[in-house]
Amino acid sequence: MKFTELEIHEHLLDAITYMGFNELTPIQEQAIPEILKGNDLIACAQTGTGKTAAFLLPILNQITSLPAGTTTTLIIVPTRELAIQIDQQVQGIGYNIGVNSIAIYGGGGGDDWGQQKIALTKGADIVVATPGKLISHLNMGYVKFDTIKFLILDEADRMLDIGFYDDIVKIISYLPKERQTLMFSATMAPNIRTLANKILNNPSEINIAVSKPAEGVLQAAYLCYDYQKIDLINHLVSENTEYSSILIFCSTKKKVTDIAKSLKRNNLKSEAISSDLEQDEREKVLLAFRSKQTRILVATDVLSRGIDIKEINLIINFDVPGDAEDYVHRVGRTARADATGVALTLVNEDDMIKFHRIEQFIEQQIFKIPIPEKFGAGPKWDTHSSKHKTGPRNFKRFNGKKGSGQRQKPDKK
Repeated sequence: MKFTELEIHEHLLDAITYMGFNELTPIQEQAIPEILKGNDLIACAQTGTGKTAAFLLPILNQITSLPAGTTTTLIIVPTRELAIQIDQQVQGIGYNIGVNSIAIYGGGGGDDWGQQKIALTKGADIVVATPGKLISHLNMGYVKFDTIKFLILDEADRMLDIGFYDDIVKIISYLPKERQTLMFSATMAPNIRTLANKILNNPSEINIAVSKPAEGVLQAAYLCYDYQKIDLINHLVSENTEYSSILIFCSTKKKVTDIAKSLKRNNLKSEAISSDLEQDEREKVLLAFRSKQTRILVATDVLSRGIDIKEINLIINFDVPGDAEDYVHRVGRTARADATGVALTLVNEDDMIKFHRIEQFIEQQIFKIPIPEKFGAGPKWDTHSSKHKTGPRNFKRFNGKKGSGQRQKPDKK
């Protein structure tokens, strides 16, 4: 289905066409008509499937018929990065229809607070906010949400994982009961159902490819010990110069710092990003990565959701994510939309069972690659699972040595 087949404002169609989009993704094709009908909606779709446009387009279309100068839409998101991203998309898509928006998030200074207060009191059409910061403004008593007609919860499962359930319920207590509510989530866990039953009114329900990596992601794993990992990272990014945009995820801020320092010592252009950075520093680092001034970005899991950076060629999980859903979201940073990409995970001996659970969750056996001989032997794949394939020819180039990517014999059980 093409965007031109939708019954939406011509200026919105112009913006979509200008941005290079022609055909709807599955989540857009199912969600947009339901939202245009005015139905509440709970939609389950993985990251990178176009769900932001799935709610922005119909909401912006409905805003065109409402009085200007009032806040009609509240979008609640888990992170400042996602708030900034959605705010930028509102400005891009809604520019020709005169819609204005404000992103409300923490980490800034007094000037940011003042600007946010002005926007909240003067009536920005769309408010995109993280729960904690928005509650800080609500507690001051000057925010009036009595004109809200549309409430969107994006990455709802992530917000509940972080512990925002009570904050969300409190925010909703400030809103009119008569409104259209949309909930987007990557999973349909029981706590999502509980929240949906509390805040949605007879919602339509959509499920699109729940928590599975995009088809364009070529996945593999290296079996290695922890002491081999940083050297292996340096090897991978040095040998594969064709990858111009590389994102490395790890579980702690200390690891982020250690990896970034090692890469810089090897003259590999990289930057680190974590919650230790002030917001303006984080935005500067992200801008450099988006514009390809920085080739390698090392990050904690804060970036695994809600960051729309195009053409990331390679994702490396320095360690196995805490759960399967985090793996899906990390891997989802590459191969967005119809693109392709590579996702590699470094698996030590202690994380093999956890990694196997990820394979079971995504219903896919991930290729195992032996590390290059110069790093010594790595651990053998050892779980109580079925036999796994390892080292396909497609991945030989990562080891930088002919023959190092050949298949291993699976363990006999």
